[in-house]
Amino acid sequence: MQAVLLIDFGSTYTKVTIVDLDCEEIIGTARAGTTIETNIMDGLKTALAQIPEPVEGWNFVRKLACSSAAGGLKMIASGLVKELTAEAARRAALGAGARLLQVFSYELTTQDLDNIISSKPDILLLAGGTDGGNKEVLLKNAEMLCRLPSSLPVVIAGNKVVSAQAADILRKRHDPVVVSDNVMPELGVLSVESARLAIRDVFFTHIIKAKGLDKAEEFLERIMMPTPAAVLSAAELLAQGHGSERGMGELMIVDVGGATTDVHSIAKGDPSKPNVMLKGLPEPYAKRTVEGDLGMRYSSEALVETAGRRLYDYLGWTEDKVASQLGLCKEDPWRIPQTEEEVKFDVAMGRIAVSLAVDRHAGTIEVVYTPFGATYVQHGKDLTQLPVVIGTGGVLLHHPDAPEILRGAVFNSEEPTILKPQKADFYLDKEYILAAMGLLREVAPQVALRMMKKYVVKQ
Repeated sequence: MQAVLLIDFGSTYTKVTIVDLDCEEIIGTARAGTTIETNIMDGLKTALAQIPEPVEGWNFVRKLACSSAAGGLKMIASGLVKELTAEAARRAALGAGARLLQVFSYELTTQDLDNIISSKPDILLLAGGTDGGNKEVLLKNAEMLCRLPSSLPVVIAGNKVVSAQAADILRKRHDPVVVSDNVMPELGVLSVESARLAIRDVFFTHIIKAKGLDKAEEFLERIMMPTPAAVLSAAELLAQGHGSERGMGELMIVDVGGATTDVHSIAKGDPSKPNVMLKGLPEPYAKRTVEGDLGMRYSSEALVETAGRRLYDYLGWTEDKVASQLGLCKEDPWRIPQTEEEVKFDVAMGRIAVSLAVDRHAGTIEVVYTPFGATYVQHGKDLTQLPVVIGTGGVLLHHPDAPEILRGAVFNSEEPTILKPQKADFYLDKEYILAAMGLLREVAPQVALRMMKKYVVKQ
């Protein structure tokens, strides 16, 4: 048996998946509370102990991990124009699996520096200017960032003409400083892959140690990537296929977690109706958004506040009753619902988290009146024809009514301008393996693809 150990150090739980490469089967899965504040290995050992060990003991041929523990990979991005290079920088950070705290445009101010200090990011992404375009903002922002009181890793992904000069300025205060290709080399052209790889490399070499995750690397081969990047990688593989093994085609994955709700769409998102014009930057085929105010436990208070009356109306509860249930979530982030009321509360929270997260991820359409009559303008992706929505995350896997939660992802006739899927089939990541399969893709992509097609179950 070729056993592979795949680990996801999550913000709330450490999830373990053991796979038999020869049989292409899951030997066992388990989870335990993530113990980042003591020793990351404590939670891992607790989870591993839940899977019966063979008589001859484990002999793992590979041991790989991803992580969103200790807040995940927290980033701040800065660009020139909000709708252009700043937006390109935002997409590069999200595509790398980061939790984006803030995005700044134009020249940084002293107030922006104060916000950076208070946010405590893991990495700064500095963009600005097309290649051969504006030089001044990138250089001035590099000088401003040297006023920060402590060193931070910085990835530069701006105008290539002055990137090396900006790096020299930043190295007076910060370490490491890495130069990647420009995220917008030409006006309206996105090129984020180089920046994504640079962010991932900094995560490998610096952030893991800073978060205390290096203790696990004494046992593992390495922590390969942030958890959201692993899920996005799995989503791409499942959609596109590998070699002779076909994928499922265009799809969306909604990952409802304790701290955030992430949405991944693998789709072109072109207009599905005639006479619709696209406006804004081109959307990435593999797109990820993350909503830090839509988590089930650590962000539960923010979720209730964001949901507003929608939550009370859905439940038919008083504010006091909602507050009581919310208190249980805040007191114990690892809590599994114990009563019928707690189950109902989690279903409602999950449904609304999914609905709001997909609202923000999907494109929108508006009517614009011109001298030649009305026309339609689309911003973002049209996902109305998307055939597959896959749910993952604790609230979806541990409740009997997962489809009720996932229905938050579908088109709502009362909000016709939001281009959400209209007739998608629902699937469930029943064994919670998507992040693990993103890791397995690195060493055995066809096996990972076939296993996802086996274990991601239609509802």
